[in-house]
Parts: sequence; structure tokens; C-alpha cells
Amino acid sequence: MDRMIYLAMSAAKQTMNAQALATHNLANAGTTGFKADFEAMRAMQVYGPGHPARVYAKTERPGIDFAPGTIEQTGNDLDIAINGDGFIAVIAPDGSEAYTRAGDLHLTVNGQLQTGAGHPVLGNGGPIAVPQAQSIQIGVDGTLSIRPLGQEANTLAQVDRIKLVRPALADLVKGADGLFRLADGSSAPADAAVRVAQGALEGSNVNSVAEMVSLITHARQYEMAVKAMASAQQTDAAAGRLLNLNG
Repeated sequence: MDRMIYLAMSAAKQTMNAQALATHNLANAGTTGFKADFEAMRAMQVYGPGHPARVYAKTERPGIDFAPGTIEQTGNDLDIAINGDGFIAVIAPDGSEAYTRAGDLHLTVNGQLQTGAGHPVLGNGGPIAVPQAQSIQIGVDGTLSIRPLGQEANTLAQVDRIKLVRPALADLVKGADGLFRLADGSSAPADAAVRVAQGALEGSNVNSVAEMVSLITHARQYEMAVKAMASAQQTDAAAGRLLNLNG
């Protein structure tokens, strides 16, 4: 009887984990550049003394959905969207180099270029700092130029170039902060072939309808697991009564 209740308990726990992952995806349906997480369950035997007669369920994140999101025009000079494959290199909160598709950039009061989440954007020699200017232009290759204060409209000064990378997707892992990193902890080299579009943003690639259906399905699976646990308890109680009668 312990096998039944253990399996049902494990299924309920992992279904809750799957619900949390689907909820996380759904909550980021409106997050710029967000990539949805896949989820899957598989049976895991419990090894120990004797035969592996116990089996439990395990929820996994087998991968990340790197499908592109919808690109929308914003008209904001500091908004950029990656055309095709590639990522923007930023500095993560822990100081490491990380990558994102979120191109909702802005300038701090000190002129530092950051993403909407507050991550400094990397250039050729480190974080990009932009002096005060009349206007800012970002080229298709990430080159950042400004029109200095008081200068003519055709006067542009190149400030830096946004570091754009294109690592192999299979080598990337996503952290709890939503940023991507190389699994081996190294830094990806800049790739001159990556292209961006100024005045546009890439939206989330989350399919809201599919995630809602997933949540409903997981809720029903959880209910079934709870009912199985209750059934195991009732069966165990009935067996106990029979043993008492025989005694």
C-alpha cells in the first residue's frame, strides 16, 4: 500500500512544480524578450538496498523555447530588437557576463546604458556610457552614435558598439534572473553578423492559451493524485479492519 500512496504523493508534488513553471511562463507573457521554458515529467526509480520497487515522478525543464517573439515598432530610439539569432551582452547582478533578447534600453542619470531590468549593456571595452546628446542612433550592427549637443543634424559621433553575440543555443542555460549564460561559464565572442532594428522591441514568445490549457490540465492531474492518496488511505483502513477481525 505504501507504494501506491508514495507514487500518488510524488505525482501531486511534481504536478505542483509543473503548475509553477506554467504559471511563470504565463506571468511573463508580456515581458520583453522572454523565452518560455518547456517542462516534462518522467518516472524515476528509487535505488537502494534490494530491488528498485519504488518509482516517483520528476518534473524537468528539458529546454528553452528559443522561438522568436513578435517584433513591434515603438519609435523609441533606445529600443532595439534582434533580427534573427543573437543576443545582447549585459552584466548580470553577480558581475558575470550574460545575454538577453530584451532590447528595452534606457540611460541612467549618469549616462550608463541599461536594459529595462537594470542590467548594464556591454560594449567593446565594458559597460557603455553615453554622453549628453541631441539624439542617439543605433546601427544595424549595434554601433551607437550620437548627435552632440549644439551640432548639426548630419554630425554624428560614434560612442561605442553594443556587444552582440550568437552562441550555440544548445550551450546556453537560463538562470533564475531570466538571463542566459554559457553552461561552461565562459564568455561568447562578439559576432559582427548579428543585426538589430532600432525603434522596435521583441515581445515574449509565450503562448498564453497553451499555458492556460496546461494549468487546467495540471490542476486536474493534481486532483487525481489527491484522490489516489485518499483511496490508498481508505484501502489501508479497510485492510486494518479485516486484520482486526481475523485476530
